[in-house]
Amino acid sequence: MATAAQPSLPIATDKLLEPTELHATRRACAEAGQTFVFTNGCFDLLHRGHVEYLQQARALGDCLAVGLNDDRSVRALKGPGRPLMPQADRAALLAALSCVNYVCTFSGASVEPLVADLLPDILVKGGDYAREEIVGRRIVEAHGGRVQALPLWRGQSSSALVRRIKNLPDE
Repeated sequence: MATAAQPSLPIATDKLLEPTELHATRRACAEAGQTFVFTNGCFDLLHRGHVEYLQQARALGDCLAVGLNDDRSVRALKGPGRPLMPQADRAALLAALSCVNYVCTFSGASVEPLVADLLPDILVKGGDYAREEIVGRRIVEAHGGRVQALPLWRGQSSSALVRRIKNLPDE
């Protein structure tokens, strides 16, 4: 029996920007006197800890931009079998969050070139990073910006979810 196609839900594509578009948006925020907050990550298997973290990051300023690791860089960071969701899906989920203003996928081993281009007012990472380990910290601070580590939600991680799923009994 054939099933009807699922209706396509609209994706906030106006939030999905290329690096050059995000740079122009960052300039517009500065001209408007708005505080531009930036964070980055893989965001594979979006969970409550991610959402809480992003809401806290957004509360620090007027505009929150998220740099999203592309599929190749996630594989390099997390190993084979990751990401579990392709970058287009991860970007769409992030863009669907009201606390996220913009999402920009980046490639390469480091987010530092994007941070150097954007020079956010506030650079944010999760509390699992020591402040000194936050990539882009020196660049942001040298330009008068602030770097902040936000607390993590205990027991909330994509890697922990993957381990739990792998340990589920077969049906």
